[in-house]
This record gives sequence, structure tokens and C-alpha cells, in this order.
Amino acid sequence: MTSPEETAQFCRDVEQYLCRKNDGHLIRVVGPAFETVSAWAARGVPLTVACRGIDRYFERYYAKGPRRRPVRIEFCEADVLDAFDEWRRAVGTALVEGAPASGSRRSLPAHVDRVITALTAARTGRGPLNAAIDTAVAELDAIRGAAKDARGPAREALRERLRALDGRLQEAAEATCDEATRVALAEEAEAALQAYRGRMPTTELDRARQVAVAQLIRDRARLPVVAFD
Repeated sequence: MTSPEETAQFCRDVEQYLCRKNDGHLIRVVGPAFETVSAWAARGVPLTVACRGIDRYFERYYAKGPRRRPVRIEFCEADVLDAFDEWRRAVGTALVEGAPASGSRRSLPAHVDRVITALTAARTGRGPLNAAIDTAVAELDAIRGAAKDARGPAREALRERLRALDGRLQEAAEATCDEATRVALAEEAEAALQAYRGRMPTTELDRARQVAVAQLIRDRARLPVVAFD
């Protein structure tokens, strides 16, 4: 449960992030928008996860062509909640909350397209991480051609390739982090999981912390989740 002060700060942080995504155009998080974002805070959505969902909406928005008007935060809610479901499944908090997270509503081909778009946007300059991104995009192009009609074992084989790609990109992203960055991200992950302290066994909480740090490293590198589970 978040305090009124924590909820208000969360809403301000989301508002500021949305402003940056809208190229500086301020869309206030007030009224119904405040209720929407407050509900995210009450559910325990970490700020980084909310930002990840907002990014997803903007990826699709940019893909449609030139933007005509600033995006309101309410438009991003489905993507934010999808990102939160993924985060809960990854760190293991969904079971603690007493209800399973919902599965992805995206098709495999649509997922591959979204990942290619996000990886292309994440590539900047040169270096090992960019080389890993280039390799991943080339393989995803091949997977995209087979994803539409894949069924049964063939579909599972594609999902396994995506999981392997995900792991290689994670390793490349972790290699870019120095010790100071790792410490800062560990502290951020600890704060995101604070609500679950005492509600999860120590071993599960430790694992959740490791997964949360790994996800923060991905966010820092602007890498999407490539695996499709």
C-alpha cells in the first residue's frame, strides 16, 4: 500500500516522463488521469515498468506516421498493465498477490515486429551491445517469416530461439554496466520490491531482486523483452 505522498510523487514522475515522450508538451495527470495513475501506484506498478508500458504505446504511435497530437496517459494504460503483468511473472510476485497474471494478448508475429522496431530504436553508435542488437535483428527477420504459420513443435522451436536471443542480449547489456551502475540499479530494484518484503520467502525475494536488476539493466539499454512466453 502506498502513502498519499508516494502516490502523488509517482503521478508527478509519470507526468514528467509523459511530457518528455511528448517532446516537452505537458499533459497534466489530473482528474480521471490522476485516478488511473494512482491505481497503478496502488497496485504496486514500479515507475520503470510504467515507463516501459508508455514506451510501448509510443512505439506503435510512431509507427503509424507523423504524430498529430500529444498522447494522454489514459491511452497507455493497456500497455502499462501488460508490462506490469510481465514484470510480475518474471520476478514471481504474481503468485504472492494471489492471482495469476494474464497472458500476453499479442500474437507471435506482432510480438516479433514490435521487438524489431524497439531494437532498431535502441541501436546507437558502435560497440558490443550494438553488434549484439544487429545480430538479433537479423535473426528476428528470419523468425518473422516463419512465425505466422508456425504451430505446435515449430512454434515452440521459434519461442526457444527467442528465449536464447533474449539471454544473449541480456548478457551484452550487463557487460556495459560498471560497478557503480550495478549498485544504483540494485538499490532501485530493492525499492520496487519493498511492498513484497515479508510476503515472500527469502529465497524467492532474492531471486525477484536479481530479476528486477536484470530488467533495469535492459531498461537502461532500452532493450525490449524478446522472449515470448
